[in-house]
Order: sequence, then structure tokens, then C-alpha cells
Amino acid sequence: MSRICLFPGTFDPVTLGHTDIINRALPLFDKLIIGIGRNVNKQPMFSEQQRLDWLNEIYKNNPKVEAVAYDGLTVNCCKAVGANFILRGIRYVNDFEYEKAIADMNRSIADNIETIFLTCLPQYTSVASTLVRDVLKNGGDVSKFLPEAVTKTILAKK
Repeated sequence: MSRICLFPGTFDPVTLGHTDIINRALPLFDKLIIGIGRNVNKQPMFSEQQRLDWLNEIYKNNPKVEAVAYDGLTVNCCKAVGANFILRGIRYVNDFEYEKAIADMNRSIADNIETIFLTCLPQYTSVASTLVRDVLKNGGDVSKFLPEAVTKTILAKK
């Protein structure tokens, strides 16, 4: 059985914090699927297609990585793509408490899917998409928080 992992999130935008977690998780899995969850309660700054394009560009040379968009429960996306693991990044202790509650709920819905937590490297602890969007909205330079493919697109739109 191959080890297929889903890394769910909004990735709005994709940050170096995201790519850090993805890159460090790659040796653990045979395939890593990045799942852009559609959240009806969130109005994204960047289109779903833009976020998919960024992920496809960043990982174009890595056949182990794929990006998809999905609706509904993350465990249902896992079933659809054949993933038996969910990957989540942890920055702070309160992230763990929140993520553990979700992991427990997912496990009670689908007991064959295991959640794996990776902690952020210290330099990415404060890199949250929400903060990056705030800096962007106020005209600040976000390039040090973003992969090159993302920075290029954002600078081209200015």
C-alpha cells in the first residue's frame, strides 16, 4: 500500500511556511496531494485557479506532488484521492489544540486516515497567509514570505 498524503488548506497565498512543511513531508510519503479546500465562509484574495497554478509551478519538477481543489469534508477528499494521511503544519501551541480537535473529529469519521503534524521551522512561525494578505493590502513587501513563483505573479499585478 502506498503512502498517500493530503495537505489541506486555503493557500491564499502559498507561503514559504507552506512549502517548508511540504518539502519536509515529501520524504515521508510516496505521494503528497495539496488540497485547496473551498470554504464558503472565506472570500479568498486569490482565485482558486491562481493558487493551483502556483502550486503546480512550484512543484512542476516533482512527480510526487499534485494539487487539487475540493469541496466538503477533508476526509471525503482523502477517500477521493486515495490518501490515508492528512498533513497539518503547527506554528504555535494553540494551533495544536485546534488541529487536534479537527484530527479527532476526522478520525471518528474515518478511522483509517491518520493525521500527521509537522512543526514549522522557527523562521516561518510568523508566516501566516492572513498576515501576508494584510501586508499586501497595505502595500507592503511580502517577497520574503513567499515562494518566487508567487512573488512574481503578485509583482506583475502591481
